[in-house]
Amino acid sequence: MGNSTGSTVDDLQAVEMHLWYKKFMTECPSGQLTLHEFKQFFGLRGLDPEANAYIEQMFRTFDMNKDGYIDFMEYVAALSLVMRGKMEHKLRWYFRLYDVDGNGCIDRHELLNIIKAIRAINGSDAQDLTAEEFTNRVFDRIDVNGDGELSLEEFVEGARSDEDFMEVMVKSLDLTHIVAMIHNRRHSI
Repeated sequence: MGNSTGSTVDDLQAVEMHLWYKKFMTECPSGQLTLHEFKQFFGLRGLDPEANAYIEQMFRTFDMNKDGYIDFMEYVAALSLVMRGKMEHKLRWYFRLYDVDGNGCIDRHELLNIIKAIRAINGSDAQDLTAEEFTNRVFDRIDVNGDGELSLEEFVEGARSDEDFMEVMVKSLDLTHIVAMIHNRRHSI
């Protein structure tokens, strides 16, 4: 009897995985998603340069083996992390996403470009603070050693303690429209 709940959860996960697979293979029959297909897959076309750079960085972060493609396993790993992962893992992943040059820290320029890109993608330019002001505020609050760069530790601890910054990160990977798209296609595939 104790297994009935476990098997229900497993069945639900299997159904969801099957839906993700059908969606992925319908949109990408080769089984390998290119950057161009990635943008089409998520409905991200006609972006401004900052937003485009952010999407390209997201693609590179999802492409875990760095072969220039996202295969189904990379796709599932990324969606699973973003949708269900523990906050610690998500924050580490966000850090890798935001550390565009890969030097192990996030500088003001990197964070500013990410904030501008998120606002462009989400269509939320009408904010209380400009992207520059928001970036400066984040650095003022979480750059503990004042070196002008956010280490992984500063980033993780700062995100946990700064609700505004955490909200921006959550919005940067809000995939609810993707999940809705997958579920809406349940009957059409």
